Amino acid sequence: MESPTWHSIHPDFKLNNDSCTIAALGKAAEALVKKGVPFEKTIGKFLLDWISGTPTIEVQTSGSTGNPKTIELKKQHMVNSAWATGVYFGLQPRQKVLLCLPCTGIAGKMMLVRAMVLGLHLDYVEPSSNPLPSNNKVYDFVAMVPLQAQNSLNEMGRVKQLIIGGAPVDSSLRKSLAKLPVKAYETYGMTETVTHIAVKRIDAKPSNPFEVLPNVTVSQDGRGCLVIDAPNISDGKIITNDLVALSGKTKFHWLGRYDSIINSGGIKLVPEKIEEKLSSLIQSRFFVAGISDETLGQKLVLIIEGESDNKQELLQAIKREKRIVKYEVPKAIYFVKTFEETSTKKVDRKKTLQQLI
Repeated sequence: MESPTWHSIHPDFKLNNDSCTIAALGKAAEALVKKGVPFEKTIGKFLLDWISGTPTIEVQTSGSTGNPKTIELKKQHMVNSAWATGVYFGLQPRQKVLLCLPCTGIAGKMMLVRAMVLGLHLDYVEPSSNPLPSNNKVYDFVAMVPLQAQNSLNEMGRVKQLIIGGAPVDSSLRKSLAKLPVKAYETYGMTETVTHIAVKRIDAKPSNPFEVLPNVTVSQDGRGCLVIDAPNISDGKIITNDLVALSGKTKFHWLGRYDSIINSGGIKLVPEKIEEKLSSLIQSRFFVAGISDETLGQKLVLIIEGESDNKQELLQAIKREKRIVKYEVPKAIYFVKTFEETSTKKVDRKKTLQQLI
């Protein structure tokens, strides 16, 4: 079955319990822009852009892996992405979904597009670290970032299918979700791929590969980075800076970012793999990075969100962790009261690191 075009709204689509034709959606969007609080204004502006006659829309990248930039996406590509998600997750008209991500980024925008395209009943709430509203509703499909999922574990019985993006899912959250009845998935994607193009089920097997959505195939370039061929959402192949190990043309393991590799004394360290090993030892948000060092060129440091704790005790626990080799032990540990964030609530590593150096 072919995906619909961007010109029409599914007749079953509802926004906060209100049925919406294109005319009704326009009035609702205008009201949000004029009278809504800031997060509602961004929803209203996007909806007005969507129902306008232009076939493209401008979207800002998150800036989590580089400087934020504005790119132009085809609305039909966004519809095709929404359709592929609907097929993969078996979403049906009138199912209930929740928008709890900022509509400033592609992830929030695409929740709206999925609802309009697939005829879903969408509720929206102000983005926060505790996003599930206290309305006792059961939601068929929800998208969150890891921090939201972590803070929603006690309420996760009200979610049937959950996708998590924006940052890797650490081992602690993975183990917690694996014990719950919710079908949870980690996603891989970016603004340029119109949100996720691959997902993997979160269960007791952290070694599961990412599996691509319909009409997507993958390969590698000479650096070992992922190349995405998805003609329904992009006019050309997308070359990424993500190091991967392939399992054929439809599955891959994500290893880390090529542009975040730390060269410490000639040893190349992949921050994301070190962070995965550290995740069972640290409860707060954290990341590792390389900072200039006269002897090593770059030295590995650990940055943790929160008040200063017993650094020496933590360092000893890291050294005892069997999976961590000596080159992966941080040379210094820093505590930052609050991490800097991007507009889409991802940790802004660059700005956070600038507080220390």
